[in-house]
Formats: sequence, C-alpha cells, structure tokens
Amino acid sequence: MTLFVKVTTRLMREGRSINLTDKGSVKIEGRLQDQLVKDTSLFDYENMEILHHVNQALKAHYMFNNDVDYVVQDGQVIIVDEFTGRLMPGRRFSDGLHQALEAKEGVTIERENQTLATITFQNYFRLYKKLSGMTGTAETEKNEFKKIYNLGVVVAPTNKPLAREDLSDVVFKTVGAKYRATIKRISELHEKGQPVLVGTVSIEVSEAISKLLNKEGINHEVLNAKHHEREAEIIANAGQFGAVTIATNMAGRGTDIKPSPETLEVGGLFVLATGRHDSRRIDNQFRGRSGRQGDPGASQFLLSLEDDLLRIFGGERISNLMDKLNIEEDEPIEHVFITKAIGNAQKKVEGYHFDIRKHVLEYDDVMEKQRSIIYGRRRDILGDDVQNLILEMSDGVVDQLMDQFCQDKYADQWDVQGFNRSFESTFSRIPNEKWYEEELKPDEYAEVFYGWIETLYKEKIEFFSKVAELNFDANVLKKNEGTVRQNGS
Repeated sequence: MTLFVKVTTRLMREGRSINLTDKGSVKIEGRLQDQLVKDTSLFDYENMEILHHVNQALKAHYMFNNDVDYVVQDGQVIIVDEFTGRLMPGRRFSDGLHQALEAKEGVTIERENQTLATITFQNYFRLYKKLSGMTGTAETEKNEFKKIYNLGVVVAPTNKPLAREDLSDVVFKTVGAKYRATIKRISELHEKGQPVLVGTVSIEVSEAISKLLNKEGINHEVLNAKHHEREAEIIANAGQFGAVTIATNMAGRGTDIKPSPETLEVGGLFVLATGRHDSRRIDNQFRGRSGRQGDPGASQFLLSLEDDLLRIFGGERISNLMDKLNIEEDEPIEHVFITKAIGNAQKKVEGYHFDIRKHVLEYDDVMEKQRSIIYGRRRDILGDDVQNLILEMSDGVVDQLMDQFCQDKYADQWDVQGFNRSFESTFSRIPNEKWYEEELKPDEYAEVFYGWIETLYKEKIEFFSKVAELNFDANVLKKNEGTVRQNGS
C-alpha cells in the first residue's frame, strides 16, 4: 500500500525528524481504517504501534537515501557509515527502521534484532581508569572533550612546516554550476599533470561526477563503499602524476597518499572537495590528505547554495547577496565572508549534534547506575563465592517476609500462618512451624531463620551432589556396557 502524504520538510532537515501535517494524518487514517482500533484515531493510545510504523516508514522514504545512507547489495540493505563512508555489514537500524528501508527497496524483510544490552560510547570510555587519545582533528571538539570526559586538548606542532595552500571556498548558485566548475577545475589540473583527489559527501555524488568525467574523456578512479575491495590499489596510485581519484570520506582519516617526485614538481596533491560535511572535523581530515610531512599541496571546497548545509543554515543570506550583485549561475563567489558563514553553519550543526549526544548521555547516566548494580551482581554470581551470595540473598528474603508478616512489636499481632506459607513456598519446607512459641526478640527470630536457611541449603547441596554422582556412575556403566557389546560382536 502506498501512502501519499505531505510532510514538514523544514523540521526533517534541521531536526532529523519528520511529522505528518494535519492533512497527511487524515489521509493516512483513511488508508489505515481497517488496521485501526474501532472508533479511535491514529494518535490514540491503542494505535501507538501503528503510528510508530508510520513514522518509521516516513523516515525511510524521506530522510534516508540509497547510495547516501545505505546501499542495496545482494538483496540486503547495508548501512553506510556517515563518518567513514564505509559499509557496515551486519549492523542494522533499530526500532523497525531497517525493516521500513527493506520494504522501501523491495528486498526481503528480516526480523528485528533483539538488543540484550546497551551502553553509550561515552559511558563505555568512562569505564577505563585512565583515558587519553590522539587524533589530528581534536581541536574543533575540545569543548566536548572537556565537558564529557574532563580531558584537555593539546595541539602538537607538525614535524615539518605545513606547505599546503588552503584556498578559500567557492560558492555557486546551483549544484549543476558547481559540477561544471568541478569538471573544469579537474581538467585544468589534469592537463598539467597535478594529481587530484575529488572529495564527495556521498556515493551518489561520487558516481555523478564520475559520469561527467567519462563524458570529458578523463581517466579516473572511484573510491567509495561499492569499490572498497580495490581501496589499497586506488590509494597507492592516487598520488601519481596526472592521477584523478574520486572518493567519499573513505579517503579521510588515516589514508596516506604518497605523491611521486614528478607530482611534487607540479604542486603536489590537490584536494578538491565538492561539498562541506556537517562536521568541520571530517573536512579537516580530508584536507589533511594533501601536504603531509612538509610536501607541497593545495585544497579547496566548491559549494552550491543547494547543498544541504547551506540550504538549511545561512543559505538565504548568501543567496540574497548573490542576487543583489546580479551574479550569474555559473559565476562563482569567493569571499572571506562566505567561508566564515559556512564555518558558522557547521558550528550550528555540530552544536546541535553535541546537544543530542549530551542529552542521550544524561539519560544513560541514570541507566548507568542501574547497569553497574546489575553487572556487579552478575559478576558476583559468576564468581567463586556463590554459596555466600545465595545465603545473603536468602537472608534478604527472610527480612522481607518478616517486614510483611511480623512487623508489629507484639507477637500476638503477627501473621504467623502467612509467614509460614510464604517461607515454605520459597524454601520448600519450614523446619519448625511453631517457632513463635519461643519467646525471642524479632532480631533473634531472624537469626533462627538464617540458621534454617543455611541448614536447608546444605541439605540441597548434599542431595544434588548425590544425584549428580549417581547420574555420572550410570552414564559410565552405560558407556562401558556399550563398549563390551561392541567388542563382543
């Protein structure tokens, strides 16, 4: 069944969430009338599960894109890591979202994975007594490191002076104009033999630029999650004279592209990015592929007002400026103001994502207290001193029974029969049903009950030890009997 609805696109882009409009809700209620509980609306409590599936279907269709957030391979929906650009086989979105994507793409819908335990990365790292790290792009996130982990960030100077030239961002009105400028720039660099690493924000964009280069007759390689098996070979040749390599952020952190001697003579590796990521950190990682170890190189970002980042944050101001200056579609605008505006947009996105991580952590901090108690008890159960743990827990049960049935100061007001029934149902039998005839204080009675439990526990151990021994002997005899028969035959 296909549902055609109008959705709130602004909220979807900025808040990574999506909602039905009133008109859309009416349409869907009409389509799902047979599935809804009689005389109820889609938003009533009885239909919460259906509403959840509707929301997940909306996310799958409007917020997740093939060759951007996931790929379809061998009849499976495989997630693409938004930070590394790599496939994550075996990983699945939760809460029915992955099933919604499978339905969208017409592949087999697999069962939902059952999550047995969860912990946030932040609380996982906090489990370590000593915590430190090293990365080339921590400076932009120093506030988060301080607030979450109480760690300071120290910037170490480079081994050799940086010789890379980081050019200002260039902005075009449309994506089409940006792509045309990208191909033109690649052609110019390729003509003089300078290797180019073309950065793209998704698999979809990398393949679009590849088609344009094919039309121009420019030989090139494409490195994305679909061609990951050739990654080492592609990277090894990316720094050679005249090489053109199109890559997603797979070619980001940790990728060492070695320029050839001929390449260094024509300016080194040129990193040409076709879009800004939400995070400055990823852009800095990609830019850092050029000019390593003091080698010459250059980097530049080509953008358009139709890019997600600019369209959502600050794009209108830049667009109005371009209109006032009567700038044509293919005419670029390059100004410090533009670069600063883009940096501010990225800061807004980073701040938004930080707030999400912070709130998730605050919720998980509550769960962490429960988690530490549960896992502490689990370690005790799996430890060597299980008998004392069982006796300790049993004593706790006795205390609860006394609070429930024998709480009053006067023994004649105790619910002795209720205590006896509960004790017997919990521990299989009660050694003395008339224990109350002994004139003792409540805490002295508790000591008597603790003694009963220890006696009953030892009886159980002795009984099951004998049963286990008898079963073992029986199995040995059966095995020997079978061996004798086999040898006799």
